[in-house]
Amino acid sequence: MFQAYKPILVWSVLAILIGIIVGGLDALFGRVLLSLSSFRGEHFLYLIPFLAIAGLITVYLYQHVAKEASKGMGLIFNIAHQSDEAIPVRLIPIITVSTWLTHLFGGSAGREGVAVQLGATVANYLGDLAKIKNRHLMVMVGMAAGFSGLFQTPLAATFFAVEVIMAGTIYYAAIPPALLASLISAYTAHYLGLEKFAVTITKLPTVNLYLILKLGIIGVLFGLTGFGFAWLLSYTKAKLTDLAPNPYIKIALGSILLSSLLLLLFQGRYAGLGTNLITMAFDGRPIFLWDFGLKLLLTLLTLAIGFQGGEVTPLFAIGATLGIILAHLFGLPLTFVAALGYAAVFAAATNTFFAPILIGCEVFGFSLIPYLFITVTVSYCLNFNRSIYTGQTRRLTKKK
Repeated sequence: MFQAYKPILVWSVLAILIGIIVGGLDALFGRVLLSLSSFRGEHFLYLIPFLAIAGLITVYLYQHVAKEASKGMGLIFNIAHQSDEAIPVRLIPIITVSTWLTHLFGGSAGREGVAVQLGATVANYLGDLAKIKNRHLMVMVGMAAGFSGLFQTPLAATFFAVEVIMAGTIYYAAIPPALLASLISAYTAHYLGLEKFAVTITKLPTVNLYLILKLGIIGVLFGLTGFGFAWLLSYTKAKLTDLAPNPYIKIALGSILLSSLLLLLFQGRYAGLGTNLITMAFDGRPIFLWDFGLKLLLTLLTLAIGFQGGEVTPLFAIGATLGIILAHLFGLPLTFVAALGYAAVFAAATNTFFAPILIGCEVFGFSLIPYLFITVTVSYCLNFNRSIYTGQTRRLTKKK
């Protein structure tokens, strides 16, 4: 009798352990990151000149301390595709410290890449200890826990982990342990003081044919923005590597350009995560026509020259600020379209469908689900199968 339920018990125990450990790591990483971001905001002019030095330290860490970890998310995707590669545990301190450096000295980047890699590394380590054969499923459980602990959106985190690996495929077997780990990770991170960003959207337009047409057009624009970000990220990384094969030279020269732009363009408005832009979008403060474009370009430059971080939070900022502009253009409530952009640009850039809808619901309220479904569907269909994750494979090809 026990043998029949043993796998369920083992996976449940592992999911609980992953949730607790990863939630704790996410809380530590996230709280320190927010403190460093706040410190940078107060002392931006004194810190931005040292961005190049932070970049050189980052390259050194990856070249000499954990070179195999330089693949970043690519390594995680390889394991999820059932590769025999190992995820070194030292990836955790390396990526954490390097991301803190990025944000302390003003780089424009995210944080989800760190959380997902932290989760995958912990899950892979525990899976090896427990001699779990399905390493790829264990990695997905860790990815979900990492995402959930950081954003405290367990439903979105679960579906993100099981659908991002192969576009067009959902790994159903990973859903129960991933959901359990995500719920515990979110609770643990919140209990340890990491706050969740949430805004309830109450001003919703009446659904009619005219609104559906507007949402369709808006979805096209969000989709093209997400596609543009994903394509440009891949292109810029490749182009800059061709121009400057030496990573030290690339990040040193790139940092001089990046720090100059961040200083000249509103003195740090586009530095860091982009949470300042997200907050302004939903607080009713001024959003400029060029905010989404400059945040997009500066994030591309930051990541392309070799700084560590993630893409998702800047994508949220890009989508929300573009949403404010489109709301004015189409005569719709500002925060309503900002919320749609928050989810839809994320959908197009990551080539995922269910996770963006769910993150929109978990952050802005489930009353938004019919509007999210329309906008995200259009956005997702018009991203031309591009993704910020080059390790993502595709089961189905969308018609172009």
